[in-house]
Amino acid sequence: MRIAVGLVMALIVAVSAVYSFSPRHTPPLAPTRLPVDRMHFNTLVRAGSTLVAGGELGYVATSIDEGKSWQTAEVEPRRHAAITQIVFVDDKLGMAIGHEGQILRTEDGGKRWKELHFDQERGEPLMSIARLAPGQWLAVGAFGRALRSADDGKTWERVEIPGVEDKHMNRIARSGDGKRWMIVGERGLVLISDDDGQNWRVVPPFYNGSLYGIYERADGGWVAYGMRGNAFRSDPSAERWEKAAIPAPISMLGHARTADGALLLVGQGGMVLRSTDGGATFTVARAGGRASLTDIQLMPDGSWLLASDGGLLRHDPLQAQAARPASPAPAAAAAPSAALSASRTQSAPPAPAASAAASGAKP
Repeated sequence: MRIAVGLVMALIVAVSAVYSFSPRHTPPLAPTRLPVDRMHFNTLVRAGSTLVAGGELGYVATSIDEGKSWQTAEVEPRRHAAITQIVFVDDKLGMAIGHEGQILRTEDGGKRWKELHFDQERGEPLMSIARLAPGQWLAVGAFGRALRSADDGKTWERVEIPGVEDKHMNRIARSGDGKRWMIVGERGLVLISDDDGQNWRVVPPFYNGSLYGIYERADGGWVAYGMRGNAFRSDPSAERWEKAAIPAPISMLGHARTADGALLLVGQGGMVLRSTDGGATFTVARAGGRASLTDIQLMPDGSWLLASDGGLLRHDPLQAQAARPASPAPAAAAAPSAALSASRTQSAPPAPAASAAASGAKP
């Protein structure tokens, strides 16, 4: 009897062992959803029909359905350094930059990225990158840092730009005719190059605060925008600048141009400002919430896709206008608006999400 019981137990153990180690199908895990509605994004661009966003912890996300769903791009290696800007020169070739001097390259429209440069010891963030000419790239950032590549990003060398010193350089932009480049940055820094970035000259200072972006108008003039509601417009020479009328003292961090030629600026307080006179005056096109808007893409259906430090947001200006209640008629001899008066107060805002201040740099 004991022998029979022992044989049965041995058989059970043997069968269990065979089952435990036998190959069998494992059901696929549900895909991990990227929480794009809560993440901090600094940059939002198009690569053909693909939307590409980058931001916190080195994440790059792509969407092929106009932002309805997002997939995590492959970044090798993943450094968890914040992405500050992504640019594309065509539907496939793009560069991304970020903190710790990181530079990434994609050749498939943003699905996969390879690291070209990383500097953990001197980790000043890079803030803007541009292809000056075929094979020629320039990346600029905090504390006067500038890197140049003459072999399409394979190797990078540090360069010194005269007149910059330790100022942060926040954005590079090219004129529509390709003949002029501009850099804007800290303490009112504006640089101009007429030879594809080989040489730069400093524009006489007209403002002592930080500038975060630059936009070329249709007439060849420029609009530079920055902190505390300060924006300026120039003639095509970019030597003479005048202050624009901004309705709120917010930092402005990104821009877009609408199909009818209006200029949109996005910034703190969830605000989108609109100008229809070439950047001379702006009105509030959207406001609300605590998020700082960092970038904007105009969608085919007329809506706006907004990057922010609180996620990717969608706004339909036509729907919002239709839902807005009619304003009551103003009372006779009404006192000047307290809200308008308060909007001109030059109280210092928190450092913008996309600026070098995110790494401890001063605004």
